[in-house]
Amino acid sequence: MKRRTILSGAVAALALSTGLAMADGHEKLKVGFVYVGPVGDGGWTYEHDKGRQAVEAEFGDKVETVFQESVPEGADAERVMTQMALSGAGLIFTTSFGYMDPTINVAKKFPDVKFEHATGYKRADNVSTYSARFYEGRAIQGHIAGKMTQTNKIGYIASFPIPEVIRGINSAYIHAKKANPNVEFNIVWAYTWFDPAKEADAATALIEQGADVILQHTDSTAPQAAAEKAGNVITFGQASDMAEYGPKPRVSSIIDNWAPYYIARVKAVMDGTWESSDTWDGIAPGMVEIGEISDAVPEDVKAEALALKDAIAAGEYHAFTGPLKKQDGSDWLAEGEVSDDGTLAGMDFYVEGLTGDIPN
Repeated sequence: MKRRTILSGAVAALALSTGLAMADGHEKLKVGFVYVGPVGDGGWTYEHDKGRQAVEAEFGDKVETVFQESVPEGADAERVMTQMALSGAGLIFTTSFGYMDPTINVAKKFPDVKFEHATGYKRADNVSTYSARFYEGRAIQGHIAGKMTQTNKIGYIASFPIPEVIRGINSAYIHAKKANPNVEFNIVWAYTWFDPAKEADAATALIEQGADVILQHTDSTAPQAAAEKAGNVITFGQASDMAEYGPKPRVSSIIDNWAPYYIARVKAVMDGTWESSDTWDGIAPGMVEIGEISDAVPEDVKAEALALKDAIAAGEYHAFTGPLKKQDGSDWLAEGEVSDDGTLAGMDFYVEGLTGDIPN
């Protein structure tokens, strides 16, 4: 980084071309992907890599894709992004919240490279942001969880205390509570996106405390395996279908479908129409999908869950609709009032009824 002369020369070279020359004289666009977990995690990174593969299938020899998996959030990420840019990538997708500042830092040094950062909020002329409204899927999971729990205790494995995760906890709780007023949530913060051992331990601890439903905002299938071992515990696939654990313990899932977005953004770079933007799509556009609800779910509960999904997709219902209070009892949303996106994007509070504090 301190070798300014070398880096400046590399940036100048990239200003002339951010693609690879093809035999017919056109440029092959090199597209990079930076992953926080391994491509075989069965969850978050697995789905992002499916999106990368969809780009290759869509554009064939017009693109070259490269990826780096299991990149820690922080200085390591900045080094990986820099190397991708220096190697000729014209578009780089950085797929974890903790890559936000590294993405902005590297983008400043490579103004002719386009960057796309997942789940963050900082943009620049050559940096876009994108995310999915996972909380819509959490509402459906919460409804099924509230209806199916026999112990009235639901365990939630949380990763990091960022707005995305807090939104998911709140949405799941609100809809579980609507389905079953007696339900209680127990939240364990794992402080990891992907660590099968930690995730399994968290799931086991929650089950030992009486939870017969496990929700997760971590990326491995370890909680599914722990629930399967315990027996009589249900789970939901996170980020991908995790259907190998169906029909029970996995009774449904939230699936992140990144492929259409990745294809559209690659095409925009090729067409010269790419502009910095913010995308936050949910069930209606198909960025969030609900995995098949298994036969382990009673038919009436399945019908209710699908009706909720349809209402969200049609814009007839919003997952955060009042009356709702904050955890401290203060008013948040009045009867029929819907939360604005700004509040959701920066959510740093629990709703009324949840116990415990959000870690700093």
